[in-house]
Amino acid sequence: MADYTYTILIPLIPLFVFLFLGLLGHKMKPFVTGLIGSTGLGISAILSYATAYRYFIGAHVAGTGYTSIKGFEVVWLHLTEKLTIHLGVLLDPISVMMLVVVTTVSWMVHIYSIGYMKGDPGFYRFFSFLSLFSFSMLGLVLATNIFQMYIFWELVGVSSFLLIGYYYEKPSAVAASKKAFIVTRFADLGFLIGILMLSFNTGTFDFQTLTDPHGPAIASAGGAAFMGMSVLTWSLIFIFVGGAGKSAMFPFHIWLPDAMEGPTPVSALIHAATMVVAGVYLVARLFPVYALGAPDALMVVAWVGGFSSILAAVIACTQTDIKRVLAFSTMSQIGYMMLALGVSGYGGEEGLGFMASNFHLFTHAMFKALLFLGAGAVIHAVHSNEISGMGNLRKHLPITHITFLIACLTIAGIPPFSAFFSKDEILVAAFHSNKLLFAIEYIVAGLTAFYMFRLYYGIFWGKNTHYHHTPHEAPKVMTIPLMVLAFGSVFAGFIPFHNLVTSDGKGFESHIDWMIAGPSVLIGVLGIVIATVMYKKENALPNKVAGTFKHLYKWAHHKFYWDEVYLFVTRKIIFRYISEPIAWFDRHVVDGTMNGIAGIIQYAAYAIKGLQSGRLQQYAFVFVSGAVVLVLIFIYLV
Repeated sequence: MADYTYTILIPLIPLFVFLFLGLLGHKMKPFVTGLIGSTGLGISAILSYATAYRYFIGAHVAGTGYTSIKGFEVVWLHLTEKLTIHLGVLLDPISVMMLVVVTTVSWMVHIYSIGYMKGDPGFYRFFSFLSLFSFSMLGLVLATNIFQMYIFWELVGVSSFLLIGYYYEKPSAVAASKKAFIVTRFADLGFLIGILMLSFNTGTFDFQTLTDPHGPAIASAGGAAFMGMSVLTWSLIFIFVGGAGKSAMFPFHIWLPDAMEGPTPVSALIHAATMVVAGVYLVARLFPVYALGAPDALMVVAWVGGFSSILAAVIACTQTDIKRVLAFSTMSQIGYMMLALGVSGYGGEEGLGFMASNFHLFTHAMFKALLFLGAGAVIHAVHSNEISGMGNLRKHLPITHITFLIACLTIAGIPPFSAFFSKDEILVAAFHSNKLLFAIEYIVAGLTAFYMFRLYYGIFWGKNTHYHHTPHEAPKVMTIPLMVLAFGSVFAGFIPFHNLVTSDGKGFESHIDWMIAGPSVLIGVLGIVIATVMYKKENALPNKVAGTFKHLYKWAHHKFYWDEVYLFVTRKIIFRYISEPIAWFDRHVVDGTMNGIAGIIQYAAYAIKGLQSGRLQQYAFVFVSGAVVLVLIFIYLV
């Protein structure tokens, strides 16, 4: 078997860059810090590509599929004979795939940021934080056990907090970073509870043991424990709660649109291709346990994904901030991935949904990172996030225009672009499992094409906006990553995922089902046509449509008031009826009791302090008096 010990360098290089730039970056020129950060991620990316090539070429065992390999592992904490925490590198099809995704997008973002963040006073700090996030995400992806994943899961949360709140002088950025951190902490509590339940029930944290079809996790399935579901089912539902929080699934989605307050490269890295798909990766990592041991938990995953995808798609149709349109698009596409996992079986063609979910994760990383970086190039040119302040930019930003159009065609599912292939597989899996979820995703396909071309026409066509200065194309350091990601968006769909990333590691036959794919393409084209009629040229039709569906438009524009619901529940119920009574009890009962005890002791101290006056005559008097009293008592008793 090939030696993969070197893979530990893939996450350690970004860690070293983080420490180096964090400590010494302020003494260097900005370009040097950007070059160091980009070079570090470039080396990690090249090592990842080499690992993927070696693994998929050399790790295949005839008849058994791709094996799971521990490239590196050490004991971190040895608590008891049965409780030992390991840190290491686990290589299997999904972790190797994620290595390529994370390092590729992170590398492109690092290069892009050299141009985008030029002149920023915190340049070195930004690149230091980017490297910290990359280290955290790679540590999560390569985790050999669920406890290691949880450690890096929380470190990813800290990294995103730092990057979302990078512009710390802006109150909105600070509020957004706190919102993301707090909301995901509630979800992560569910993750921790699930980990504890699962590990207690199975006696292990190790992924290889947990996902073994004949292992203790799946063997523990069955036996009603609470509300008709087993301990295994409940533990996996709690684990999914953590994944839903990190992936901005309903009802934890409220943090994602506000997180756009961070620099646009952060959105491309965290909120398109890496952190937000961590929830999908978590379910995929434990998929054999879900599919074979807890199908009820898998159905929860499917319905949460389906509802999240259509909710976000409807909201995206009404947003006017280009980054928030892309944020809700991300939520919708991740809903696709979750749904695909939820409707999947285990093994062979039964695992089509698992393969399709990971396939779409891969293609989505390319085109969504491209969309965010393209949006950054537009913002860089016009200094505005609002569609109303844009228009007719195709002549000023030719490279951004072409690459953005490629990404829009890709996400709309138009062949032969990559998302056509991955989305088709998801729709086929949904059709054979749940017709209602399949119908929902057909609707989402049309809405996706509509809102993306609404965005495209609003930026690059539409009215002739009078800009304060003539917009110009971004520098090459920003456009080259756009072209690389555009290449990936076009050709990633031709990767034979059905032979590489499957639920049981074994390949199976896959083909395009035109009975499902054909209507899906027509629905996407219909969405594009409607957007073209409404937004290619400035006209009154959008206002008429908004007026016709006045109430729906208002609710969708205000994100169905979920933020207001959370504020109401938090302030009017939790704070008023739970927090305030607890605070009163703490102040008046707990503090009052302690203060009362302290007061009594203080009073007693003042009362007897005269006994410690320091006067010898008084001490002699008390001593003699006490002796006389003792003698009298002795005489009396005798």
